[in-house]
Amino acid sequence: MYRTHTCGELALKDAGRNVTLCGWVQKSRDLGGMTFVDLRDRYGITQLIFNMDTDPELCEQARRLGREYVIQSSGKVRERSNKNPKMPTGDIEIDVTGLTVLNKSELPPFTIEDESDGGEELRMKFRYLDLRRNPVKNNIILRHRVAQEVRKYMDSIGFIEVETPNLIKSTPEGARDFVVPSRMQPGTFYALPQSPQTLKQLLMVAGFDRYFQLVKCFRDEDLRADRQPEFSQIDCEMSFVERDDILDTFEGLAKYLFRQVKGVEFNEPFIKLPYKEAIENYGSDKPDLRFGMKFRDLTSLVKGKGFQVFDGSEYIGAICAEGCSDYTRKQTDELTEFIKRPQIGAKGLVYMKYGTDGSLKSSADKFYTPDDLQKWSSAAGAKPGDLLLILAGEKRKTLSALSELRLEMGNRLGLRKKDIFCPLWVVDFPLLEWDEEEKRFFAMHHPFTSPKPEDLHLMETDPGKVRANAYDLVINGVEIGGGSVRIHDPGVQKLMFRVLGFSDAEAEAQFGFLMNAFRYGAPPHGGIAFGFDRWVAMFGGQDSIRDFIAFPKNNSGRDVMLDTPAPISDKQLGELLIELKKEKKD
Repeated sequence: MYRTHTCGELALKDAGRNVTLCGWVQKSRDLGGMTFVDLRDRYGITQLIFNMDTDPELCEQARRLGREYVIQSSGKVRERSNKNPKMPTGDIEIDVTGLTVLNKSELPPFTIEDESDGGEELRMKFRYLDLRRNPVKNNIILRHRVAQEVRKYMDSIGFIEVETPNLIKSTPEGARDFVVPSRMQPGTFYALPQSPQTLKQLLMVAGFDRYFQLVKCFRDEDLRADRQPEFSQIDCEMSFVERDDILDTFEGLAKYLFRQVKGVEFNEPFIKLPYKEAIENYGSDKPDLRFGMKFRDLTSLVKGKGFQVFDGSEYIGAICAEGCSDYTRKQTDELTEFIKRPQIGAKGLVYMKYGTDGSLKSSADKFYTPDDLQKWSSAAGAKPGDLLLILAGEKRKTLSALSELRLEMGNRLGLRKKDIFCPLWVVDFPLLEWDEEEKRFFAMHHPFTSPKPEDLHLMETDPGKVRANAYDLVINGVEIGGGSVRIHDPGVQKLMFRVLGFSDAEAEAQFGFLMNAFRYGAPPHGGIAFGFDRWVAMFGGQDSIRDFIAFPKNNSGRDVMLDTPAPISDKQLGELLIELKKEKKD
């Protein structure tokens, strides 16, 4: 063995023991006749001490050590005279009697410290060095811990983990697939799974009534903080269940993870919020309920006063920011610029200040009397000291813009605290959404989502009104997971394909394997998939999932460490019978 102990386990009780440690040189300090070296491994840091008086040759050797050298050191544990209470091993040090350099290191391109001097792109290029830093290392350890707890809980309630293939058939109804050409079947392609959706349904047909998997999924879509081209899901499916059976089961998983990982207890059932209410009250199907500011519909109250901004709008909505009546003109102008950003797209902001002295002042005072403004404040639930922020326009866009404004105010007022968690189920989503460009309906989730039984009669007469037997788990404004009860009746599945515009031949070509399986006795079933990376990032108190993945991609989908995606050789292209077109330049 290279070592008898790690750099994080020795304490005062070990004083007098002869030990051997291995690790990387964090830093060294020469203080006259003494040299101190901090030795680091994944478990912690231990201080080594070299004495010029007792062993000058060994001390000289220590002084030649560079940062990140890999070394082995032997010596005796002794009590430190200047203890460091900030270090778990700060009560002891090692009086070194033997030193071996196992490997030298070039000077790292950035400091391996908790607060590094390396920019994000540089640290991603040298990710194996970045992973030595405590914050990133601890994120990966947290990921491991959450994975083990997931498996422990799922096993305890009778779920079986089953692996599904990574080379499957392309199903282009969702996000874009990553495709893989087949050499043995020229001109044909596999797809990497966006999720194991159809495969887990086949497992239900096979009789594995409680399935789960920590599975890698792939989607070729634009990236953001909570997206990566390859990501991990906790994928789950159950047979002989209805919606609330599924919600109860996985609410149990959520509560278990919160208890085990964060020490947070939830004793009450999670709120179930219908999709329509979520949109009307918060402008989002993933509302952050850590704070209030529900939308108030002022449409009928403010129209007809000659203010064209309101009179010409389909919808006028307000949020009430408590205690913000002292906002300056500069602050309200900043909010106006915020909601005018292209990604939000609102045209302007109207505000009303309800002064602590009871005064009412609006940016539209010219058109409204104090009595009118009093009605606004009553409808919005405002009280002295509050600020009303009002947007107007086409309803769907205005609700979305109000949602962004609400979240921005939550941030400004410090209401979105990382240590507070507000989970809820959003339920009763629309089954379908209309695409104006293609003039057809698309499945809001996927084509196997069951309509609510009471809405089934609308499928052919008014499909836009059909609600899905679907649900999302939302925590602090983040969709952590989503799923549905599945269609298990072949007749209903054919009807769904027909409403989506699939011909019988197209449905057979894409999903014939599933439809054939349903002919052999498909049980009622449903499930859910959780974004595992999002769970871990939330437990780690961060918005981005990137630092909870060992080797992530950047915002352009590139792995700057491996320098990929990259071209392949003409020989490889030839074997695949693929010829590349030259990119057209404007």
